[in-house]
Amino acid sequence: MAHDIPAWINGALVPADKLDVHFKGLRHKAVSVFVMREGRTLLQRRALEKYHTPGLWANACCTHPHWSEDPRDCALRRLDEELGLRGLNPLHRGQVEYRADVGGGMTEHELVDIFVAEAGAGIEPLPNAEEVMDTLWLTLPELRARIAAEPESFTPWLRIYLAEHGELILG
Repeated sequence: MAHDIPAWINGALVPADKLDVHFKGLRHKAVSVFVMREGRTLLQRRALEKYHTPGLWANACCTHPHWSEDPRDCALRRLDEELGLRGLNPLHRGQVEYRADVGGGMTEHELVDIFVAEAGAGIEPLPNAEEVMDTLWLTLPELRARIAAEPESFTPWLRIYLAEHGELILG
């Protein structure tokens, strides 16, 4: 389902269609959330029906805010919509920018607000099958080892985040 997201066109931030933004490789706003618990980070495996990077592992959730949506509100909305997670307190860790080929003639060129939320004991995701086909909690050394062994199983942005922004994101 397409919706308008904030994108830069001719130097101005304007509402743009999500698919159009990706096929043209336009710079656009995004939100990415890492959920942590006892030294482990929550990963989601993207549903096979996703329009790009289906079946690949990513951080807890990644999305595009609606045109006038606050990034933190967007993070809370998507944690609930994708993973059924409520009551978390995502803390803003900063912004990063990346550009990556995501297949099918599409490019992500995102200015991303990064959030990290701590999940207490007993808080488990209830994935929306239209968005997420599986979840997994891994320590960072386990995640880095899996990415090194099978990089093609992970989204480009997760690989970029860990390689270039690990300290910002995961402290």
